[in-house]
Amino acid sequence: MEKFTNDLIHESSPYLLQHAHNPVNWVPWSDDVFDRAKEENKLVLISVGYSACHWCHVMEHESFESEEVAALMNKHFINVKVDREERPDVDQVYMTAVQLMTQKGGWPLNCFTLPDGRPVYGGTYFPKDQWTHILNSLRHTFDNDLERMHEYASNLHEGIIASELIAEPASNRTFKEEHIKELIQRWSKNFDSHEGGNSRAPKFPLPSNLEFQLDYALNSKDAKVKSHVELTLDKMALGGIYDQIGGGFSRYSVDMLWKVPHFEKMLYDNGQLLSIYSKAYKVYQKPLYKRIVLQTVNWLEEEMMSESGAFYAALDADSEGVEGKFYVWKKEELDAVLTKEDNWAYEFYSINQRGYWEDDNYILLRSHSDEEFLKKMAWTYDELEERISDLNDRLMQERSGRVRPGLDDKCLTSWNAMTLKGLCDAYMTFAEDEIMLLILKNAKWLKDVQLKENGSLWRSYKNDQSSIDGFLEDYAHVISGFIATYQVTHDMSWLWIAQELTEYTLTHFHDEASKMFFFTPSSTQLIARKMEVNDNVIPASNSVMARNVFVLSKYFRKENYLELSKQMLANVYDGMEMYGSGYSNWGMLLNHLVYGHYEIVVTGVDVKAKMARLQSRICDDVLFAGTKKLSELAIFENKWVENKTMIHVCADGTCFLPTESVEAAVEALSNG
Repeated sequence: MEKFTNDLIHESSPYLLQHAHNPVNWVPWSDDVFDRAKEENKLVLISVGYSACHWCHVMEHESFESEEVAALMNKHFINVKVDREERPDVDQVYMTAVQLMTQKGGWPLNCFTLPDGRPVYGGTYFPKDQWTHILNSLRHTFDNDLERMHEYASNLHEGIIASELIAEPASNRTFKEEHIKELIQRWSKNFDSHEGGNSRAPKFPLPSNLEFQLDYALNSKDAKVKSHVELTLDKMALGGIYDQIGGGFSRYSVDMLWKVPHFEKMLYDNGQLLSIYSKAYKVYQKPLYKRIVLQTVNWLEEEMMSESGAFYAALDADSEGVEGKFYVWKKEELDAVLTKEDNWAYEFYSINQRGYWEDDNYILLRSHSDEEFLKKMAWTYDELEERISDLNDRLMQERSGRVRPGLDDKCLTSWNAMTLKGLCDAYMTFAEDEIMLLILKNAKWLKDVQLKENGSLWRSYKNDQSSIDGFLEDYAHVISGFIATYQVTHDMSWLWIAQELTEYTLTHFHDEASKMFFFTPSSTQLIARKMEVNDNVIPASNSVMARNVFVLSKYFRKENYLELSKQMLANVYDGMEMYGSGYSNWGMLLNHLVYGHYEIVVTGVDVKAKMARLQSRICDDVLFAGTKKLSELAIFENKWVENKTMIHVCADGTCFLPTESVEAAVEALSNG
């Protein structure tokens, strides 16, 4: 029998349920929280985190499980717990406030507001003594100097509204190659030439950064950038940030070497990394990349997919209260599994000073490339693959007996859609039937469960129940995911749904004044309506929408979509060269408009076979359209030839002569 239970016990979010038995009288986010605060004349604490957040767990244990601290919080504050993954809109507003106040942010996020929701103080993790001091100080100021609090709140509120807000459309609509080259030149000064990525720690795998850099390198023939992408992908794949035996990437590495991860595994990282490793395989032809993709797909299917077809959100970093305990190994644990014939494995997985972490634990990682190890052992690739597979199976069997990390089993629409697109990119490259089964299962869940009859989307799903109205992030990534699903299935229904969802966002999220999209619909109750503009670990929802309408303009020949895409890019164009990492997904669109964007259109009964061959060979980011019957879709106009399967290679309104030969089409594209 639990000693304490609060209102979070009725929630479905694993993060909120983790706090349901705190002595703090937590309440979930709702529109009437501030009405209650006004009635009781109390400050509001908005405490934001997520289930896989290590320091969230630490602060809970130190402060929120303390009856002494809880008594102070309960007496003087309305205490609101928020799962940032369920409510990115709330997190966005109050994270902006804390960043404006402190010039830094992170989770846990703790922001104090007036009873009307306007922030007055905030920060991230606070030790218990400091937290108690803050609570007493804020209570004293609220009771004795409320006028000063209101003045500060008013100024801060204006800053929140103005932050990352495009007020009016830019007039500049000329996009130049010099702009991209300046962006790359500035950015490359921070490239880590030894370990890949940027030259700082912690190191995050930033898929949109890598996708843009690779696309730029292919378009501009920039060998230096192309090598940097390869180096980064290699180092990530060989490092401790990748689960060498189980598949899947951790959220980030705490060091410069990709060695020691923050062991949580997030769905959004892994979905996007499927895309970049699949695309990179076509460029660099490295078996390592194929192994990474197929192993990660297997991990997604085995550990992250529900019976409904939806993918869960995350795996915690901790098990048994210790970060990384599930993943690391002591030498004697390995000795118990490995035989004399496995002696190579100690060097292969760096059971030496390089792999040593702390407390006699080793992180499995690699110091040698496949090629280096093959040369050393005089093996073939097939022998290496067989040995790795056998070794990993035995290590996985041993690891399966450990206490597993906590699973955040809510399913988020946008994160699933990112993973859907990653699976589609993987299928384009490798054409594995198992991947297609996952694509169809996940796309069906998004369509049948998360798409409402009125054309809107749900945000979250747990215990067979959908909840929370979707945000722009959800619409943007579902549109992108359904476009990708069409490209691998040639089922036109996915394209029509993508177009209908686009129209829905134009009605409910679009700002006619600036030509950008708000993150929240017009019905939002928050103190500010934000625009998400800067790309991060997850690309900005505005940049995703700009790319969506660009692609859809080609399928449907909608000039207004193309103009909207160009205008959105123009709105961020000036200044993006100063911060390449924060505009990398925008940079993909800029690449298309500067270097051109190809359309590969295949019509005829043999579309599936020819499209598969094309998709596995074409490295560039191109648009694929295929149909095995006469179609009214605008992109197929004048491209149908009876009793033949024709390939049309087009760019910017101009097409090469159609051909029945895949080789001729690939050559035309490469010479274009």
